[in-house]
Amino acid sequence: MTETAGRRGRPRTFDRGAALAAATRLFWERGYAATSIGELTEAMGIRPGSLYAAFGDKRSLFREVVADYARSPNAGFVGVALAEEPTAHRAIARILREAAANYADPAHPGGCLIITAATNTGPQDAEVADFLRELRNTNLGVLQERLERARQDGELPADVNPRALAHYVATVVQGMSQRARDGASAAELAEVAELALAAWPGPRR
Repeated sequence: MTETAGRRGRPRTFDRGAALAAATRLFWERGYAATSIGELTEAMGIRPGSLYAAFGDKRSLFREVVADYARSPNAGFVGVALAEEPTAHRAIARILREAAANYADPAHPGGCLIITAATNTGPQDAEVADFLRELRNTNLGVLQERLERARQDGELPADVNPRALAHYVATVVQGMSQRARDGASAAELAEVAELALAAWPGPRR
């Protein structure tokens, strides 16, 4: 989809999807705070006036980037696994294994945008940090609900704490994201995934 934005009476047409993809990569590589409007407009191939006209301010652009990223396979694999796998163990195993492959994929920046983009934000960016924290906590809640159902269905022992198990899985996933940022390979992250799965407290189906 293309959009036209005027500047000094001359229309400027650009591909909104391509511009959004360029902004996503820049935010993913550098984080929110370290990415300037000038760097964004250069990467997106548009002028500042076009950015503000099409996306609003930097914060609004970032929110659209995150929404688009969350729908992509780079982040959406978590929800897909929870929806498609018949057991909690298979869902968690799929999430961890796909995270290992995805986070270290050289086709895009390492790790997860939602986990890493708010690193080193200052007080002026507290709203962005809170926004990403809320997303992560929402995802944690979805994971906990799935594990609670697994305990109710007898897949997990009655003495298992679904909240603690959800936090454990989320901590492993977030740690894998950071390790990918530090250069860990997909094979190395896959080893971490398998070690984490070895701690699963119920039947491994």
